[in-house]
Amino acid sequence: MPFLELFDETLDINSTENYELSIQVSPDGLSFCLLDSIRNKFILIRSFGAEENKYFNADKISELLLKDDFLTKRYKKVHCVMPSSKFTLVPTPLFDPGKKVEYFTFNHTMKDDHIVLVDKISDPDAFLVFSVSRSISELINSVYPGVYPHHHIKLLLDHTSSIRKSVNGNYIHVHVERDFFNLIIFNNNILKFCNSFAYRNISDILYYVLNAFKNLDIKQEETIYFSGITEKYDDLSSSFSLYIRNIRFAEPSGNFTFSYVFNDTELHRFMNLFNVVNCE
Repeated sequence: MPFLELFDETLDINSTENYELSIQVSPDGLSFCLLDSIRNKFILIRSFGAEENKYFNADKISELLLKDDFLTKRYKKVHCVMPSSKFTLVPTPLFDPGKKVEYFTFNHTMKDDHIVLVDKISDPDAFLVFSVSRSISELINSVYPGVYPHHHIKLLLDHTSSIRKSVNGNYIHVHVERDFFNLIIFNNNILKFCNSFAYRNISDILYYVLNAFKNLDIKQEETIYFSGITEKYDDLSSSFSLYIRNIRFAEPSGNFTFSYVFNDTELHRFMNLFNVVNCE
């Protein structure tokens, strides 16, 4: 099982009531980090990933939650992210909470043992309707009562809010998960495109992104921001550099800093996990 752990020497398992826990859970894996709320500094990250071609079920996630020495502690605050490829955006003036399942099934097929959740987005003013595993959602609620999971698209849109307002023209963001990626495009701070695509290889990602460029008349001189499962000089970024002149990697942003132990870490890989602390 792929594993990552980084922690600051000031980490104190007996002081967790001064920490905020951010946890990301999906069939692809479980990751969490700790923010020292006194110093507003991230001091730990721990990540468990499923093996290639395998997934975590609720039993495996329960095992990790109940056996990990930090995940069973009490915290000042707990934040949760549940990535999902299936979502739809509904403008706030048109949204009726009683019709959330109807909104979702208009675009997607509901899987067995899945439920529909809703996340509010401020910019653009909309509700994000998405599905997650019922068993995993109930597990999170049993371990962390009252914690409502956020969809990762909300965090991506919130993250882009301040950046794209200073950009004239297009702001383009590609977020990569293990089996799908998201493409978000703003033009002059207006959302023009936000979608999720399943992929099997890098060529699929290139095809969908370049096709969107063509349909939206976006020039290849534009800048693309990447986050998620990609890094500098890997096959994905190297392939994109053949077509796109400017490639950047998005960085977490907020009223926080990072311990020096994160210095050599690709922070954009866990951007949503860090940025969820910005949610009220």
